[in-house]
Amino acid sequence: MITKDMKISDVIRNYPETVAVFQQFGLACMECQIADYEEVEYGADVHQVNLEDLLAELNRVARKS
Repeated sequence: MITKDMKISDVIRNYPETVAVFQQFGLACMECQIADYEEVEYGADVHQVNLEDLLAELNRVARKS
């Protein structure tokens, strides 16, 4: 399960299919140099993305793998 306090890079490393979700929500996380340090919650806040919607979609995609 992907949670708000997980590092974005860890999410992408463990669930590479989530890259498309981050892109869908306007987060270019795979290109971001601070993805190793930034939690999902912080990234959502900085990019003004609804955290609950982002987490729901990330987990939906991750469950399919």
